[in-house]
Amino acid sequence: MSGSVLVGLDGTGHSVAAVRWGAEEAAARGLRLHLLHSWTSQPLNLTIAQEAENKKRFGSGALASAEAMALELHPDISVATEQVSEHAVDALVDRSGQAAMMVLGSRGHGAIAGFLLGSVSLHVLGRAECPAITVREEEVIAYGRPEVVVGVQEPGTPGEAVLEFAFAAAEAHHSSVRAVRAWEPPGARGHVPIAPAHPPEEDPSAVAEEKKLAGILAPWRAKFPGVNVVEQVQRGRVAPVLLGACSQASLLVVGRRMERGTMLLGPIVFAVLHHSSCPVAVVPRI
Repeated sequence: MSGSVLVGLDGTGHSVAAVRWGAEEAAARGLRLHLLHSWTSQPLNLTIAQEAENKKRFGSGALASAEAMALELHPDISVATEQVSEHAVDALVDRSGQAAMMVLGSRGHGAIAGFLLGSVSLHVLGRAECPAITVREEEVIAYGRPEVVVGVQEPGTPGEAVLEFAFAAAEAHHSSVRAVRAWEPPGARGHVPIAPAHPPEEDPSAVAEEKKLAGILAPWRAKFPGVNVVEQVQRGRVAPVLLGACSQASLLVVGRRMERGTMLLGPIVFAVLHHSSCPVAVVPRI
């Protein structure tokens, strides 16, 4: 994997988990850590004067503290810091084209909806050219957990970037991959059946979905032979199934379309960002 691990920080507590996660990724993958701060996009509640020089001084201090934290955790990584006058969204999106991944902090479960709506993170997640990981401020490095969960919904090339990222993350952190495919029988949405026509283990639709998932995963098992893979096919809507699967995961990996018009993120991505119990990687796909 080429490029750097790009971390956007605003100098508040939301940045701490992002810096820690970014440093861990840089160390595990042998990449440079790139810390970026926009002095023109600092939070309004910072107790500093509004003059430009004071904002720049605050930004320099935030970057220095973040660099020191990263090097304390992983002394052997290479760290670059950058303070910009561009708006944070523009700067992060621009640099995402050369980054291997991006890490962003958020406020946590209680406020994440308000944080994402109309915020820097929402717009960056919807426009970034590289995978973008959101980490809540109360989360610590979670790769001690055993699994990377990835949603597998579309066979073929559209999902390849998503699976590539999930398998590479599992390999770098010595984790398993739980590949999850949700399915609903035709006409099942909004319908509550009285009794299934077949027991779950004999449902021919479920068997077909299992075969489809196995076929999608076969080349990735071959490419990453050291990664243990758990295949999970579950009847239900995509977002609830993924959220149930990631309750003990290190990371949840989902894909988004590169072009969504005025809607930057689809409803499944937004739902998992809102409710996931672990960090979420949003991977752009064709």
